[in-house]
Amino acid sequence: MIRAIELVHSVRAAQSRSRRAAKRLWDFSRSTASRHVKRLMTSAGIEGPQASTKGLRHGFGVAAIEAGVPLPTIAAVLGHANIETTAIYTTAIGMEAREQLARMWQQC
Repeated sequence: MIRAIELVHSVRAAQSRSRRAAKRLWDFSRSTASRHVKRLMTSAGIEGPQASTKGLRHGFGVAAIEAGVPLPTIAAVLGHANIETTAIYTTAIGMEAREQLARMWQQC
């Protein structure tokens, strides 16, 4: 994905310039992007606390852990400077697994 963005938007060239002179990838703010994502999630029928940019990011992190993607790779994609921040997603898997196991035992 990063290679595709680089191909279309020349991100590395923009990053090499000074911050003031750097070209933005999109012509809207972070809050506008969040509204766009929220609207798309609503139209896709995604509701509840996960229907947010943070929920989307968390879902990506959890799915990556479940797929066996190495923590350093996930950290790089999510832009985490500290691997401990990325390791939080492994804890979420543990909590979700405990909840699933609890439901299983209730059915027995």
